[in-house]
Amino acid sequence: MQLVISHPWNIPEDEALKLQKKLASEVVKVDSFDGIGAIAGVDVAYEKDSDKLFAAVVVLDAQSLQIIETATAADVAQFPYIPGLFSFRELPPICQALSRLKTVPDLIVCDGQGIAHPRRFGLASHLGVLFNIPTIGCGKTRLIGEATEPVNNRGGFAPLVDHDEVVGRVLRTQTGVKPVYISIGHRISIETACDWILKLSPRYRLPETTRYADQQVRQLLKDTRRL
Repeated sequence: MQLVISHPWNIPEDEALKLQKKLASEVVKVDSFDGIGAIAGVDVAYEKDSDKLFAAVVVLDAQSLQIIETATAADVAQFPYIPGLFSFRELPPICQALSRLKTVPDLIVCDGQGIAHPRRFGLASHLGVLFNIPTIGCGKTRLIGEATEPVNNRGGFAPLVDHDEVVGRVLRTQTGVKPVYISIGHRISIETACDWILKLSPRYRLPETTRYADQQVRQLLKDTRRL
C-alpha cells in the first residue's frame, strides 16, 4: 500500500491541530467503493516504560473471516502523548506495517475513532484520508458525544451526538454485552459501517479484525520481553 497524502509526524502541537482541521475537510462520509473482498484490522501497543510502539495489520477474507495476511512494524514514538492527537503518535508504525502488505485491503477497521472526535478527525479518518481507503472507527470507549443506551439485543444502536451533530452510533454487537462506538472513518456511511462491524463480530463484542490485530501486537510485546 502506498500513501496518497504524506506529511511530517514530528510537528508542534499547534501545527498538528491545524493539520487535523484541514484534512478533516477531505473526509468522505458516504459509501465510495465497488466491493469489499478483504478487510484489515490495525492495532498499536506500547512497550512499558519506553517510547517504543508496535503496530500490526491483519487482513481477513470478508466472507470467511479467515486470515489472508499479517504485517507488523516497530517504531519509536515521534509525537508526545496528547489526547485528541493520538494518530500522530500511532499512525507512523501502522503506515509502515501497511506498506509491507502484499494484499491491498478494500476496507480497514481501526481500534479507535473516526469522525467521533473533537475535530472530526480521529485515527480512522486520518488513516483513511492518507491512503484514500474506506475506514471505520470502532472504539471500545467513548471519546466525545452523548447517547442513550441501545436496546440489549445484537444490532441495537443509538445515535452518538456531539453538539447537535450525529458523529456515530453506539452499537450492540452481542446481546447482553457492552456496546462499541462506531464512526465513519473515510469513504463509508455510518449505516454500512455498522453493517460491516456486525458481520465482523459473529461471536464476540469486538470485530475479528480488532481481535486478531490485538493478538499480533501482544505477541510482539511478549517476543520483545524475551530478548
